[in-house]
Amino acid sequence: MDIRGSQLVESTSSKNSDSHRGPECSHGHACGTSSCEQEYTVPEKVTLLVDAKRFVVNPALFTKYPNTMLGRMFNSSIENQFSLKPNEQGEYEVAKGLSAAIFRAILDYYRTGLVSCPASESIRELREACDYLMIPFDMQTIKTDNIRDFLHELSNEGARRQFERYLQDILLPVMVEYTGKGERECHVVILLDDDTIDWDEQCPPSAGEEHIKRVYNSELNRYFKYFENRDIAKEILQEKGLKKIRIGVEGYPTTKAKTRVKPNTGRTEVVYNYVQRPFLRMSWEKEEAKSRHVDFTCVNIKTDIAPDAEGATLATGPEEETDS
Repeated sequence: MDIRGSQLVESTSSKNSDSHRGPECSHGHACGTSSCEQEYTVPEKVTLLVDAKRFVVNPALFTKYPNTMLGRMFNSSIENQFSLKPNEQGEYEVAKGLSAAIFRAILDYYRTGLVSCPASESIRELREACDYLMIPFDMQTIKTDNIRDFLHELSNEGARRQFERYLQDILLPVMVEYTGKGERECHVVILLDDDTIDWDEQCPPSAGEEHIKRVYNSELNRYFKYFENRDIAKEILQEKGLKKIRIGVEGYPTTKAKTRVKPNTGRTEVVYNYVQRPFLRMSWEKEEAKSRHVDFTCVNIKTDIAPDAEGATLATGPEEETDS
């Protein structure tokens, strides 16, 4: 849903008052005296146009809630007043993209302090409308039979707040630690507080595991248990300019399960136990395309194996003489 506010400019109380207007002050308001008055007359009735529907209301209804957008629009104080510019019919377009059914529910908030979500509208649309019009979206304000979607929206809000805290307190210090080594990307696995890691020094897990940073935090581990939370975390990281973000759950080696010797090579091999744990991969590299490009010069030569293969290339260095 695309909700856009109308142009905010000063409005006049009536056309008939134009002939009695005094000189305009520095605020752009007409003054009947040499000093600027701090209030203007609020009209008794205004017509609000929302989704091709007209709502005739008394602006005093909104001023009881001065911290909401409509309360600010029709506030009589010059410092806080955001009066709307009416259209040619003298109607005020409050928000393009807002449905009439949801706006009717929003008006109930100004009358009763409660918003009842219409059965024909989604909780998500109501949430977006409340955020735009600066109406509280909580259990004390919203009334709906769709408990699941209502709790889902509240969880989304809580998840955003929580991940902002996790990012600042837990993940950012880890990312800064990577930068100390000149790295421009990181791979972090989130373990439980009581997870035990016991790797064999001679036979560690497959290559690459040693470059993964471990974070022991059961609370963060549980946060990433939910798919919706992982989506919200990815969205926040993208907003902060990070790239190549991957968040998911993967197997991570913890302790040795058994040791065996390969019959063909006689080489000792360690088999590890794996647990499923959340992980994050992200990059802050700016010149990614340049980093992936390797510029080198190859010399075309002929070899004994393929004397006519002009495409065969070898890196050549200073010639060395050997005794026959």
